[in-house]
Amino acid sequence: MTKPEERTDEDLMAGIRAGEQECMDVLIERYKGQVRKEARTLYLIGGDSDDLIQEGMLGLFKAIRDYRLEREASFGSFAKLCISRQIYTAIQAASRQKHSPLNTYVELTEELGDVSDSHQGKSPEELLIDQESAESLQERIEALLSPMEYDILQRYLNGTNYVQIAESMEKSPKSIDNALQRIRRKIKKFILK
Repeated sequence: MTKPEERTDEDLMAGIRAGEQECMDVLIERYKGQVRKEARTLYLIGGDSDDLIQEGMLGLFKAIRDYRLEREASFGSFAKLCISRQIYTAIQAASRQKHSPLNTYVELTEELGDVSDSHQGKSPEELLIDQESAESLQERIEALLSPMEYDILQRYLNGTNYVQIAESMEKSPKSIDNALQRIRRKIKKFILK
């Protein structure tokens, strides 16, 4: 029998479905570098790269859970999509600052002058700069993309799959997939400047 390390992703997925735990371990180890690579290129407000790596690992687990062997897509592309989607969703949620009052509270103790920040030692000024940086990045990305591409990106980052996006925009799934590919290229080129 072939060693788990030598099996293809799809064979490992079949093994996972059959209850072989070592297949899960091999697949996670195989894609750990992809998670780190995705997390390294991005920034999370009020967080660090470990937070993004955790989000990426969640995306990998979701890929393992949701991958269907009967689909035409390879596990590798599906995993990459799930990893990046999970990381981008976390970044977008952080930039929305929905829970900002709870996440950035400053605790005052009875001792006069003893103030501690709940955001890993960041001052309110640093948190504001982080928020402004994220908003600036979002504005630059919005300016970089066409209105349709930006709309597609927003829907995609909110967790909508491209078939659902296609239906809601009355376009073909292929055109949405092509738009997502263009968006990725544009953002990658913008980041590498």
